[in-house]
Amino acid sequence: EIGSCWEIQTAVNGYARKTGDSLATQVSRGRHFQLIDDHRKEEVGVFPKRIRVRLLEDEYYCWLDLSALIGQAIKKEYWQPQLLSKKEIQARLPFVLNWVSDAAENSNTYLWGGTLGPDFDCSGLVQSAFASQGIWLPRDAYQQERFCTPLTASFADHQDWLPGDLLFFGPASRCTHVALYRGAGLYWHSSGLDHGHNGIGCDGIHFQELNPVASYYRDQFRGAG
Repeated sequence: EIGSCWEIQTAVNGYARKTGDSLATQVSRGRHFQLIDDHRKEEVGVFPKRIRVRLLEDEYYCWLDLSALIGQAIKKEYWQPQLLSKKEIQARLPFVLNWVSDAAENSNTYLWGGTLGPDFDCSGLVQSAFASQGIWLPRDAYQQERFCTPLTASFADHQDWLPGDLLFFGPASRCTHVALYRGAGLYWHSSGLDHGHNGIGCDGIHFQELNPVASYYRDQFRGAG
């Protein structure tokens, strides 16, 4: 039924399209989704292999394999977010940072769409770190940038950054990468094989940081939030 709300009981992949293997995100156990397309028979005797849903915690749209949901989703009457105060969020930030530090200790590689671990993309790492403490951010880097209150747009003006702030990178046209500020001029991020670590790494903002990854992202810096 279109508009119905469900709680998923197993981790599944969320795909970018109705067909193909292009991953958009991954959906952890316990998350909620709303059915937004009619999943009844598209043709006589033929059931769709995927259904399009809206993930409720982050308002993200993707396709889920119907076979993965059979017997693994519970219908809910409704879902609403738990609203947290600024004080509650601030109290959880040290645990967010510890979660990323622990994730970096696991063997991992960069995975486009990865949010379940041990393999993540950049925004999947950030979203999952906050979600581990019950704080939900938007899914993609450009969405996270828009969600944040802008701070400075220069590494030189980082004195007011706090651990747990987000750093954004990319060309002038759009944010394409996000990192989590660790403090003391360092940040955690999951970067790809090109210009990155091919997984989770820690880099510095200071100009004396001469390694290729830090240098590349220094040139791509858009701002903090």
